[in-house]
Amino acid sequence: MSDVSDWWRTAIIDMEPGRIALRGHPIEDLIGNVSFAEMIWLMVRGDRPDDAQARLFEAALVAAVDHGPQAPSIAAARMAVTCGLPLNNAMASAVNMLGDVHGGAGEQAVELYHHVENAGGEIAAALDSWIAQRGKIVPGFGHRFHTPVDPRAPRLMALVAEARDAGACEGRYSEIGTGIEAELARRKGRPIPMNIDGATAVIYAELGFAPPLARGLFCLSRSVGILAHAWEQTQQGGRNKGPTPPKYRWTYDPD
Repeated sequence: MSDVSDWWRTAIIDMEPGRIALRGHPIEDLIGNVSFAEMIWLMVRGDRPDDAQARLFEAALVAAVDHGPQAPSIAAARMAVTCGLPLNNAMASAVNMLGDVHGGAGEQAVELYHHVENAGGEIAAALDSWIAQRGKIVPGFGHRFHTPVDPRAPRLMALVAEARDAGACEGRYSEIGTGIEAELARRKGRPIPMNIDGATAVIYAELGFAPPLARGLFCLSRSVGILAHAWEQTQQGGRNKGPTPPKYRWTYDPD
């Protein structure tokens, strides 16, 4: 390290008094000229999406903004504000709950698609090896609430098809995703439709985002719903609201 300035190294921002450049673009040139979704892409990837890529990317972000107070992260945000926490703390509490089980399926689905691709597209064999390594739950398919179909997935997949036709993506991960869906239906004897995580994973994989970024992007998307619910609960009031009304009690199990 030749100087204190080498302590942190970044290609994201260059800044001095009176000047801010993000990924080489003066901030004043970006303000008013790029959408928030395009800005996310630029900051994370370092380049600019074309129009078709930007539309598809934004669609994935929009689709995952909220899933109601029954979602643990949303419930946590609402409970947090009833405990007197400000919005930023409520949002942090909620985002910190987006782990492997609640919030991680999109990342895992991208990993699954890559796994199938690396297996030469042999879906049945790739699924067998995936299940042997990772367990019987196949991320991105089926939904405990939305049956028979998660309404978000077909719309997103239609947009993927449009983006493919416009040259924004190749469509190979779309084919892998629909292939997995068909194989699961064959094995189970009933439809196991792609869900929101599987569909957004198709989009992020098609657009070249690494699997961990799929979870990070989901956190950005879901933060919108988290903020909205936390703010709504602030307006509604209430103190120390737990997961159930006070008259309900837990099951005491001394064993």
